[in-house]
Amino acid sequence: MGVMERMFREAMGLAAKEEAFGTEVVPLSVLVPQAQPRRRFENLEALAESIREKGVLQPLLVRPLGDGRYAIVAGERRYRAAKMAGLAEVPVRVLDLSEKEARLLALVENLQREDLNPYEETLGVLDLLSEELGKTREEVVSLLERMRKEKRGAVARNVAGTPEAQKVEAVFRALGRMTWETFVRHRLPLLGLPEDLRAALEEGAVPYTAALELKKVKDPEARARLLEEAKGGLSLRELKARVREVLRKEKEKTPYPWYREVGERLARLDLGSLPPEKREALEFHLEAIQKLLLN
Repeated sequence: MGVMERMFREAMGLAAKEEAFGTEVVPLSVLVPQAQPRRRFENLEALAESIREKGVLQPLLVRPLGDGRYAIVAGERRYRAAKMAGLAEVPVRVLDLSEKEARLLALVENLQREDLNPYEETLGVLDLLSEELGKTREEVVSLLERMRKEKRGAVARNVAGTPEAQKVEAVFRALGRMTWETFVRHRLPLLGLPEDLRAALEEGAVPYTAALELKKVKDPEARARLLEEAKGGLSLRELKARVREVLRKEKEKTPYPWYREVGERLARLDLGSLPPEKREALEFHLEAIQKLLLN
């Protein structure tokens, strides 16, 4: 059991709850998988073959749904492999957990896996923070970005040192993989990846550093060519050089390359979601631009 999982189990009393329930065998048909950040399950065939020979050695963690079915808290990969192996039933440990406790335990358990890709891991960390803070994923992102701006002195400090900020820091200390600053700088940008790059990242075809570098290329055709080269083993250093060359050519074609970026951001913008003073300022400038274009 990892440090993170142990910390949260002890904090919520889950260790005692596990010990109170023994292992039992239930039909696969009564088990219900739950939503989780992990989207791909690697080497299922090998695990299925092992299960055919030895059976399921580690019980799945489940919680009762009250209708004769059980929600899988941890062990969906074993569940899928058992189905592939043709098993009709598997060993489980039934835990008396609330829905929130189950979600939290499932998130922590998944974040211990070595085969989570960076995009899945990013979503998992955000969902874990969401559970801990009682906020939506979007609110967590806003909080993290605010914390970074305060850290850099870009805005006045009103979040640093608060219970929310302390919870964020505690979660990252327990995870032990990166600081919250590193997460904001290198992982949050993955949320804005174009579909082609996100798919390549989820497939494990390119590292997240390459995906972030390719994100700079707005032309889909040029990005697709570079993506194929990156998949072929192009080093990050070589990729950065290729990207710089593509961006240089794009700049030569368009004297004001920021036109496209501004247009794309305006197309996605929801004016109603902006603070009143910012919305008024933006509407003022947009009206001025419109008048210049029409005259």
